[in-house]
Parts: sequence; structure tokens; C-alpha cells
Amino acid sequence: MSEIKNTKQQIRLPLVLAIGIAAGILIGATFSEKKSSSGSEVFKSLQKFKEVLLHVDRMYVDEVNTDELVDNAIEHMLKELDPHTIYIPAKDKVRANEDLQGNFEGIGVEFNIFQDTIVVVTPLSGGPSEAVGVLSGDKIIKVDDKIVAGVGFTNRDVQDHLKGPKESEVKISVLRKGAVGLIDFTIIRDRIPQFSVDVSYMINDDIGYIKVSRFAATTYDEFKIAMNKLKEYGMKQLIIDLQGNPGGYMNHAINIADELLPDKKKIVYTKGKESKYDTDAFAERVGGFEEGEVIILVNEGSASASEILAGALQDNDRALVVGRRSFGKGLVQAPIDLSDGSELRLTISRYYTPSGRSIQKPYGKNNEDYAKDLSSRFSHGEFFHADSIDFNDSLKYSTSKGRTVYGGGGIMPDYFVPLDTAINSKYLNLLFYNNAIQEYTFTYAEEYKEELENMGYENYYLDFEVNDDMLFDLVKIGEKSGVSPDLQDLEMNKSLIQLHVKAQIARKIWDNEGFYPIFNQTNEILQQAVTLFGKAEELDQREY
Repeated sequence: MSEIKNTKQQIRLPLVLAIGIAAGILIGATFSEKKSSSGSEVFKSLQKFKEVLLHVDRMYVDEVNTDELVDNAIEHMLKELDPHTIYIPAKDKVRANEDLQGNFEGIGVEFNIFQDTIVVVTPLSGGPSEAVGVLSGDKIIKVDDKIVAGVGFTNRDVQDHLKGPKESEVKISVLRKGAVGLIDFTIIRDRIPQFSVDVSYMINDDIGYIKVSRFAATTYDEFKIAMNKLKEYGMKQLIIDLQGNPGGYMNHAINIADELLPDKKKIVYTKGKESKYDTDAFAERVGGFEEGEVIILVNEGSASASEILAGALQDNDRALVVGRRSFGKGLVQAPIDLSDGSELRLTISRYYTPSGRSIQKPYGKNNEDYAKDLSSRFSHGEFFHADSIDFNDSLKYSTSKGRTVYGGGGIMPDYFVPLDTAINSKYLNLLFYNNAIQEYTFTYAEEYKEELENMGYENYYLDFEVNDDMLFDLVKIGEKSGVSPDLQDLEMNKSLIQLHVKAQIARKIWDNEGFYPIFNQTNEILQQAVTLFGKAEELDQREY
């Protein structure tokens, strides 16, 4: 996760298939020293490795870094296991865990890089940058007296310079429109919250929508707040959007399922080599939305904890699952702290949905086919035709009301929605990739901020149009960013590009609450789901 909430385009445009599944399912675990039946063999192997390392260190012709050798040896050893058992060196541990902790420590700005210059998109509300007077539109020229503009800084470089421990100090110098010279700020870093529920809003008088981007340390609390807000607005039907959600903490998926399922309904269970990793999770309390239809949205980027939630609600006939087959990660990792500050995330069990399904898709030696699975699905036509998917009859299971579901590789939706290639534009993708749309919409929103705010979101949503002059200005910004004009693509996909520009401008003024209702007009899975509450209601006519 970026420091400070990096605004480099995160929206997954159609046909962009490289979806990172990094989070996985994590559970807390403690380990005691224990001799296994193969303990003597392990000891012999350790002795052999120790001998080799000592010989290399003492006798090898060139100087070697033994720490790096050990790290590489561990990484290669773990490649012989499953795809989700990983080793995280000490230097990378903090960054690797930030996405799941629900907060990070830094100066509290949302930034982007325009024309090789770091631009403050917005100081985060209540953060240390806002407190000292940093404003939206400020260009960061120096950090601790080091020039950072025009020197090829990357997003990672920005994070490395601006993030840091709470109560540490950093100095920045900014160029502000209308000001003479640079303005200096001394900022004391603080803890900055990150949110995993991106947005919640009412689609119409009855349907509430909640977008969950990952399952982090604060996800369950965020979900409850969003759900209760929508109930106050009169929500009778609920859509939970898990598209592209790579997972995270299993207990947060369990807690959300508990809000939707009656007591004593099974949510998930796990089985490992050791019985202490065998667990069963059931709904235990009166949930906040146990009545009323629910639809879950999934796609090929929905993994692990997302699949726990979707599988639990599908197997209990509590929700209609809509979209495309999910990723297929059914392995549980325990984070194990190592003595040098590094971390081992070791797979200790498999999880199973209430009907007994293992969602884990197959993986082989070195996991080569596993890494190519999503591109293989695309090539085989699975993203476009549900009948392209072959399920093994030996992996057939039944929901609580007798509907057939399958294990062995992800959650297959109850209602399949093919990928819509009609809402894809190569030119639009290039404008996003090269940051041209972000720069143009930021500049436009800054220039017309007062006018847009006075218009109000409802009028903006209904009446604002991205005109030809605005598109012409976007094309010019694109040229400066290295994107050659493609007027044929622009004309063919004009309405799509206009919609994305409108959504991005809305985000600059009204945050995600302004962005998603517009952007979701391109969300083909959501658009189909809204029409399917009749089928969801059939599931809800249940007897418990």
C-alpha cells in the first residue's frame, strides 16, 4: 500500500489480467519447540546446510554476503511448497504488513506524480500535513533539503522519503500557486488510518451497496458502520462487492458472515496436519442484517477471505453470488516472526466451506501453472462463457437447500456475468497508465472547485457533461505524458472516456462517495446484480 494513499490509478480496467493476489488468509499463531517423528532427519539436513555455508564463508574465492545467501536459500526452498508460503526479509516486513494493519505511519497526504513532480492531491483529514497547513495542489520540491522534483522520483521513492515512525520529523518545501518562492513545513509524522471499505451508498430507495477492497484489521468495524448507515437510509436489500478483493484476515470475513447468518450456522472450518489447526466457525450472535436479500459480487480477483465470505453465504443459501469464478485460494497462513526480524508466512491448514468444499485450485511443482492460471482462463474463454469451465463431478457438493456447488478451484457464481470487452479502450488504458487522466482531472477539479461544490453532487451526477473541449485538453495532457493521440479510439469510446473523466473529477471533490456511483456504471457485474434480487429473494424463502 502506498504511504500516504497513492492515487496511481487503481481501477482495474477490462482486459487487465495481471491481478496481484498477495494478501492471502492470515491467522495468528504461536509455535512451541516440538520434535516431530522426522526430527532427526531435519537435524541432519540442518547440519549439512550449516557445513556448506561455513565452507563458502571461509573458503570461497570471492567475498560473499551470507545473509543474502541464506535469504535466497529460504526463498528457493519455499518454492517447493505451495504458492502462498512465503518468506519476508526483515527490511520488507513493515511494508508487507501495512495493507492489513489498517494504518501506517507517515505525513498523511494523498499524492500523485505529474510531469516528474510530486503533487499533493489532498492532505488527509486530521493528519499531520493538514495540521501544519499543507494544501491540495502543493508541489513538493524538497524533502529534508534534498531536491525531489525533476529527478525521476517513483512512487516507491516518495514512500521511502515521506513515510517513517510516529513522532519522527521530516521537512518539506513546496511550491504553491500564487506564492513567491518555496514554503517550508516541518511535519511530525503520525499514525494514519487506512480504510478497507472503500464506499457505501444507496443505489436506490431499497438497495444498499458496500465495496470491500480487502480484509484488514479494521474491516469488520468499517463494515458494521457502513451497514448500519445504510439501514438508517432504509436499506432492504444489500450488495457486497468483493471484486478484486485479495483477502486478508480470516476472522474479519467470519465476523461479517455472522452479521448476515442466523445463529449456529456454520461459516467455515479448517484442517491441518496438527489438530490444533483444526477449527470450526459458526454464527454466534444476532446479526445486523439477517433478514433481507443479499447479493455478493465476485470475479477472478476475489480470493481467500473473500471466498470464505462468498462460500459461507452461498452454501447456506443466504446470498446469491454473481460474477465470474473467484481466484481459488483455500490455504491458511500463519505469520511466524523469526529471530532477525524477518517473517515466515507458513501454510498450516486448508479451509473448507460449510458444504465441505475446498476452494483451493490445483498447484504443481514450482507453481508455474498456478501463476499463469488467470491468463489461461482468459485464453480458454472462461471470462466470456460459463460453459468453458469444467468441474469434476467428484467435487460436487450441496447447499443447505440442495443446490449443487463445486469445489476444487474458486467459488463459481450462481449467476455468471461475462467480461464485457465493449467497455475497454486501449487509448483510455494508456491515459491512465501514463497518469494523464489523473493529472487532467486533478487540474480541472482544482480550477473549478468552487463552482463544482456549489453545483452539489446530485446536480453534478445528473447534469454535468464532459464536453469536447475538455476531451481536447485531455488529449494534450496525454501528449505531454507520452501518449500519442488515438482519435479513432477516442471517437469510438467517447462515452466511456467521458464517464471515466467525470468519475475522476467527482472523486477529487466528493471522494469515493462521488466517484463510485458514476464509475459503477461501467461495473457490468453490479449492473446485472441489481436486476437479480428476485432470484435472491427465492433463496431467502428459507426455513431454519
